[in-house]
Amino acid sequence: MVFSSIMFLCVYLPLVIIMYMVLPKQLRNLWLFAASLFFYAWGEPKYILIMLFSTVFDYCNGLAIDACTKKGRHDTWGRAVLVLSVVGNLGILCFFKYTDFVLQTIHRMSGATIDLLGLALPIGISFYTFQTMSYTIDVYRQKVPVQKNIISFGMYVCMFPQLIAGPIVRYQDVQKEIDARSVSAENMAKGLQRFVIGLAKKVLLANQIGLLWEQIQGYRGDDMSMAMAWLGALAFTFQIYFDFSGYSDMAIGLGTIFGFHFPENFSHPYESKSITEFWRRWHMTLGTWFREYLYIPLGGNRTTVARHICNLLVVWFLTGLWHGAGWNFILWGIYYFVLLTGEKYVWKKWLERMPAVLLHVYTLVLVIVGWVIFACDDLSVLGTYLKAMIGIGVKPVNALVWYEWDTHFALLEVLVLASTTIPVRIVDKLAEGKAREVLGMIYTVILLLLSVAFLVNGSYNPFLYFRF
Repeated sequence: MVFSSIMFLCVYLPLVIIMYMVLPKQLRNLWLFAASLFFYAWGEPKYILIMLFSTVFDYCNGLAIDACTKKGRHDTWGRAVLVLSVVGNLGILCFFKYTDFVLQTIHRMSGATIDLLGLALPIGISFYTFQTMSYTIDVYRQKVPVQKNIISFGMYVCMFPQLIAGPIVRYQDVQKEIDARSVSAENMAKGLQRFVIGLAKKVLLANQIGLLWEQIQGYRGDDMSMAMAWLGALAFTFQIYFDFSGYSDMAIGLGTIFGFHFPENFSHPYESKSITEFWRRWHMTLGTWFREYLYIPLGGNRTTVARHICNLLVVWFLTGLWHGAGWNFILWGIYYFVLLTGEKYVWKKWLERMPAVLLHVYTLVLVIVGWVIFACDDLSVLGTYLKAMIGIGVKPVNALVWYEWDTHFALLEVLVLASTTIPVRIVDKLAEGKAREVLGMIYTVILLLLSVAFLVNGSYNPFLYFRF
């Protein structure tokens, strides 16, 4: 079941909200836990046991760490339990996500015949694994109190609004709201509005421009040109942003409905003036996780230049690998390591002298190239596409690209506008107070009706980040 489906919108979500409001407060966590398990089991019933194991495993690890701390064995047995938690969680993640990738790599390097396990990747495993790990690490660091109620902890791990594709909600982000939160009509209205905005991003924008990217990927020979390759790359650049930020908006909106305040995950990243700024605005919860649980423990930037560069390499190699079991994801992570290291130590002075417009162009061009690396899981296809982008073996422009550009020009204009803060600033100037609330209600209803109409007539189209 996905958020952008008629079943979810018309059956599952209304039922969950109505029951949540009717039940007494002491039963709401149990209801959300049960509803979340049903949500996950709807799509992957056989893998629900893995998620439940992770939940029970780290619930017990949290209790064990807390017990060791109270008995004065925090730095010995407590640390041992933490290591068990980290190794266990990463072991499960690596087994399902990377086993076949490693076997394929060994086969290609040695020529040995190796049967693949053919493991399907449990949806959302990268996200809920990081969440449970953050809990045990923070309990060990004594940043959060141990959760003794397994229903409350299970609800936190399995919570359906952000279970599948984030944002990555650390236990410390919602610890006060797990057992004590309030639900109001005002928050429900805000949450529903945020959810509908995310739904519109996915259905009206991401899905539509995604069709262009899919089409251009299939072009060969004279149909492909340098301009066409850039148009396709631009299409995927918008698709992945509106797809993933749309999911995050829906998750945050649903969280608000149930009384939670999930962290923001995007802050108009395509307005950035450097790659460093881009990664402060894109998938912010993942960046926060790697910074707090890997980068800073490695020493961060408070060390020698050589050590700092090494720390960046480790973080970005693992960031790329986290996104998927493929060499293109590793290459993508290394690509950003090189760019971020370059901005820090090589061409920082030149960037400081460049005008703002050129900084935007510089950032967007590099980000677009990065998304091509991210999108092409076949390295031979990636090489061919990158060659087309620099004009090798193709014409600069062909007649077909003018047709595609003319056909999608209006959509591209909307995408450019929607990826900036301009719409918000326009609304701020046009309306205030009650007028703004009324305008927001009308805007929300229109987006909802349009999204449902597209869903009824459209085909199944899951979120891109479901495969990570």
